[in-house]
Amino acid sequence: MNIVVFGAGGRAGRQAVAEAHRRGHQVTAVVRDPAGHDDLADARVVAGDVTDGVSIEHAAAGHDAAISAAVDLSVPPHDFFTASSRALTTGLAKAGVRRLVVVGLASIMPGASGAPLMDEPGYPNEYRSFYLGHAAGLEELRTCELDWAYMAPAGDFDHDGARTGYYRVADHGDPVSRISYADFAIALLDQIEAPRHHRAAVSVREA
Repeated sequence: MNIVVFGAGGRAGRQAVAEAHRRGHQVTAVVRDPAGHDDLADARVVAGDVTDGVSIEHAAAGHDAAISAAVDLSVPPHDFFTASSRALTTGLAKAGVRRLVVVGLASIMPGASGAPLMDEPGYPNEYRSFYLGHAAGLEELRTCELDWAYMAPAGDFDHDGARTGYYRVADHGDPVSRISYADFAIALLDQIEAPRHHRAAVSVREA
């Protein structure tokens, strides 16, 4: 397949590029500044703006599916995530790309109580504006006609974790759960190659 990865310079994006390459796919890695990403040698690296529908359309043309792991911490979270969801919706549709998998956030996924993790007692909320930005972006996705999946770690990433080759879909979010970026990338690519979740938000945890 031809897969375009937005936000390919981040930790989740890099692992998505690596996993796609491992499986034999052709990958276009979209970053803000290609000059700073010589290490993405296994992909075609192009400049792009995930908040601009025209930029997305140009980058995604000729591809079969897209992954978005993009984030811009210099922009207010609500503005960034709503703008990127809208731009992905319009740009991918114009490029003829119907399948989109988005890297999500555990905080807005349902916890054991059924409420979002960020609303459960004791959950840290110093980054609540970031959580709410992600939630707003997800709501934008829910209004589009793409075949999307929103994939979030059930708790957080194990930043130093190794690739085990395994993961499982969680019944609910769990603040103590950890998954490596490499194993999370396996879940992303599985949803590209053999989609099981359509227009749905899903939590992923270690196996």
